[in-house]
Amino acid sequence: MKIKLLLSVTLFMGLFTVLSAVQAEEKAARLPSKEKFQIYLLIGQSNMAGRGKVDPATNKSHPRVLKLDKQGKWVPATDPLHFDKPKIAGVGPGSGFGPAIAEAKPGMTIGLIPAAVGGTPLSRWVKGGDLYERAVKLAKENQKYGEIKGAIWHQGEGDSSNPKLYNSYQKRLSGMIEDLRKDLNEPDMPFVMGELGEFFMRPGAGTVNKALHGIAETVPDTAVASSKGLPAKSDQVHFNAEAEREFGKRYAEQMLKLQKQAAEK
Repeated sequence: MKIKLLLSVTLFMGLFTVLSAVQAEEKAARLPSKEKFQIYLLIGQSNMAGRGKVDPATNKSHPRVLKLDKQGKWVPATDPLHFDKPKIAGVGPGSGFGPAIAEAKPGMTIGLIPAAVGGTPLSRWVKGGDLYERAVKLAKENQKYGEIKGAIWHQGEGDSSNPKLYNSYQKRLSGMIEDLRKDLNEPDMPFVMGELGEFFMRPGAGTVNKALHGIAETVPDTAVASSKGLPAKSDQVHFNAEAEREFGKRYAEQMLKLQKQAAEK
């Protein structure tokens, strides 16, 4: 009898601990004033969503970095930031980007809107595409809480096999950037694009990367984060966790440069 009672108490306490952890994780964060809350949009496909392995031992949020969760609540930005594919979502560039921006802006809280979805082509991200419209909706809904300060983009793997798609990439992405700025009423919103990995060997990968640099040379307030030297997972498609965090820092470096240039105009 005592053994049964002890087992019941142990099971109850275990369940209580799990439920408490879930409740704590889901509890919405207290937001700062609108002037102190800077929001960034994370868009693209799987290398933005992140497929790097999450280490539970080090999975802690920066105290001034929040993420928008699946329920639309602002919560601490632990990994994975994205929830596009819960079974495989992991560390992405946002994990390095958010803390780097926060450290550069001591008085600000940084909000990340994780809107990337793995395996998606650019056609779903141009105006009228379902993912474009969803990202705009999420951004607009949260403009009442803070200012949209920029967007970071990683996509192109899905357009790298079809010549029609990769040869038109620059024109199509340039149009998307213009539409996004217009729809968010942020005509000068900084937009940073990340190169496809050096390890990615599809026929149009080089053309996509050239397109990104072409945009940076012709579309105002855009820049490219280099993927040089960043290693892949064994699939040779996705960056590993360490690479994703470093990539995020490179995104942040370019974002801060664009913001500084805008402030000096």
